[in-house]
Amino acid sequence: MPIPATPGAFAIVPCNDLAGAIPFWERLGFARTGGDANYIIMTGWSCEVHLTQAGDGPWRVPETNPFGVFIRTPDVDAIAARVDDLIIRPGGILRHREWGLYECGLAGPDGLLIRIGWPSRLIKAGAS
Repeated sequence: MPIPATPGAFAIVPCNDLAGAIPFWERLGFARTGGDANYIIMTGWSCEVHLTQAGDGPWRVPETNPFGVFIRTPDVDAIAARVDDLIIRPGGILRHREWGLYECGLAGPDGLLIRIGWPSRLIKAGAS
């Protein structure tokens, strides 16, 4: 699968174990579409995330990882069903949030916070 020609802003996520992060993203429904041994491009759900080998820094300890990724997609329910065991409980459960998003939160590799959501008004309107 080639890298898609879509505009957007995409997260670059440092990983302590770059090779070990790939199966996690594949489980979310992403596929490797480019990169090399130290930089991997994953694409799925009309989104893209770039993974790179982490260097030195405080984020090398998962408990202090300041990074997060938000995946905005109408397929929130489908992704949440794939990874139900990774949903942060109780706070990250799939629900409509007061800030207007239908979303859930996951614990990713190295303590990475991953939130998946879509505007509540579109879910409620059946336009997901």
